[in-house]
Amino acid sequence: MMMKSSAALLLTALLASPAFAATCDVEIEGNDAMQFNKQSIAVPASCKQFTVKLKHVGKLPKTAMGHNWVLTKAADAQGAAADGMAAGVDKAYVKAGDARVIAHTKVIGGGETDAVGFDVSRLKAGEAYAWFCSFPGHSSLMKGTLTLAR
Repeated sequence: MMMKSSAALLLTALLASPAFAATCDVEIEGNDAMQFNKQSIAVPASCKQFTVKLKHVGKLPKTAMGHNWVLTKAADAQGAAADGMAAGVDKAYVKAGDARVIAHTKVIGGGETDAVGFDVSRLKAGEAYAWFCSFPGHSSLMKGTLTLAR
């Protein structure tokens, strides 16, 4: 009898461990060479909220080599990036009230971090999403894809 309950407790502990839980956050690093360390993100559909932590591992200030993280539908990325450049650094290079932007961080410089969370229910299965840095001239190199994983 003791062996049966021990096995049940072990199984319960394993199933409750973080290894079986969805990871509802990710860390992305940007550097002074205009590069992100990831090209894709898969967001588990079981997450209610998803958080992106942006870390600038370079040394240059945000006025010279600032980075942010902006999420849109893939079809909206180019337009949102172009409109964002005109918005300026004070608005994190994101056009005020831009409905195409699902989420974005502030612009950070070397050694700084920022994070943004968003409601996963805003993502639709089968839709193509893109993320990028909207600092002027960066979006063509600093970009990636995001998918809703089932």
